[in-house]
Amino acid sequence: MNENNRKAWLYLMPAVLFLGVFMVYPLVDVVVYSFEEGYNFASQTFFGTGTYNYSYVLHDPYFMQALKNTFILVIITVPLSTGFALLISLALSSIKKLKELFSTIYFLPYVTNTLAVGLVFMILFKKTAYSDGLVNLLLGAFGMSPVDFIEGPYWAKMFVLCFYTVWVVLPFKILILTSALASVNEDYYNAARIDGTSRSRMFWRITLPMISPMIFYLVITGFIGAFKAYSDAVAIFGTNLNAAGMNTIVGYVYDMLYGNSGGYPSYASAAALILFAIVLTITVINLMISRGKVSA
Repeated sequence: MNENNRKAWLYLMPAVLFLGVFMVYPLVDVVVYSFEEGYNFASQTFFGTGTYNYSYVLHDPYFMQALKNTFILVIITVPLSTGFALLISLALSSIKKLKELFSTIYFLPYVTNTLAVGLVFMILFKKTAYSDGLVNLLLGAFGMSPVDFIEGPYWAKMFVLCFYTVWVVLPFKILILTSALASVNEDYYNAARIDGTSRSRMFWRITLPMISPMIFYLVITGFIGAFKAYSDAVAIFGTNLNAAGMNTIVGYVYDMLYGNSGGYPSYASAAALILFAIVLTITVINLMISRGKVSA
């Protein structure tokens, strides 16, 4: 090994050690935990190894409910948030005056505390003995009956969670897409205008292909982020998500470790690895699709 290689490895050593201690070792530890049956956290003992932990998790009604909630959240919020972000970014890019002001306003939710925003949403949607909430007052103005969005039917609670999630992730996507739109070479648009190309055709033939890498980046990171959702649900429905029927996979893992049903790291590890497999599969599928759709 020559001198340059030794120096390179020396510079990389702190990062390699950090990744090994805080990422690689915990991941290996989780895999080991997931196969240890009957693991006792207090005595650090177990009575066997096998796949029982995975079988238990996949047959647990709470996990299946969390899995259902997470998939609904992903399927609804990722396309909606990306689509709305694209529309808003296009509108912002066409505004000359007060563009910076509008961009700042749209970015405010991203720098606001998640739990604080969740509390505001709960107040807006919650129906109490003293008030139906602002949202129900607006619905009543259109002759609709009040709905308890926080403790009422499942569809109402899922609507609030999806609405809140879209609200929280929208600013970051707007920022990314606005930057992507600004980076498109203006010469393409000038050439298209000379040829008499319509604005809609310029969008589909120039704008969309040029910003497609950023769109697929936001879709992939959006899927990953939505699958890891937990604080959003806690901010609106409280810590007992199982009772509310609004738990997520990450919430289930947390409950198995520290919640009311806590003390089962083997079950938590199995659930975490199932989540990892789901996210990895969807990410690979998205990357395979993007190969043929994303412009270089």
